[in-house]
Amino acid sequence: MGDFLTGVEGGVRIDWTTMPTYNTVMAVAAGAGLILVVALGRTLLRGRRIVPDGWALAFGTLGLLLATTGLHMTLTWPLAAGGFAFDNIIFGEPSLVFGVLLLAAALYLWKRGDALAGHENPAAHVARVAGPVSVLVFGMGLASLGIAAAGWVFQLFAAPPQEPVSGAFSEYPWLEAAFISGLYALVGVGAVLFPFALRSLKSRLWTVVGVVWGLAGIVFLLFGALNYYTHIGLVVNTM
Repeated sequence: MGDFLTGVEGGVRIDWTTMPTYNTVMAVAAGAGLILVVALGRTLLRGRRIVPDGWALAFGTLGLLLATTGLHMTLTWPLAAGGFAFDNIIFGEPSLVFGVLLLAAALYLWKRGDALAGHENPAAHVARVAGPVSVLVFGMGLASLGIAAAGWVFQLFAAPPQEPVSGAFSEYPWLEAAFISGLYALVGVGAVLFPFALRSLKSRLWTVVGVVWGLAGIVFLLFGALNYYTHIGLVVNTM
């Protein structure tokens, strides 16, 4: 949205009825989803017992949020009449895919959770179950790296000066571009390594995947929460 307001002096007005934006809740849900995926993987790899119903509820809740918002953003082209069709690709499509994956995980844990909890080696069983879908995870990992590259090259994520906090850095578009692109790069690295980590539960790749996804999840969640303040401020300043 930064490009839309570039060079505009105070008194900016935006018709927000034609500029829907809800990447706030998408960021919070995506961050929470990444954190929980890492937490579940860590629990299974350490051989600890899980309560499948709790994980199914968590993944189902987050999956529904991401799948519905991601689907709407993906199919509405462009989402905002003011432009920014690239937002549909950057935010909508990854959220849709992640949401559907979380819903699939929720369904599996709900239907097969008891059998999984009673399995002699739950982690190994989950690794075998996740093998086929890891192809999609790998593909979306490459896509995330592509988004990271595009965000940096085209300086896509700069906040407008009318936005509180983030707008203070509007004269340095490369700064927020590097920040958001860095988050997508972390997610992409973990997703690309995921299929290879599945080959062995003792692989050191699990540590790398856990660290990059966990770090990205924490930052996405906190940044999304902050955006509730900054986006509300932007709306107020441009109404």
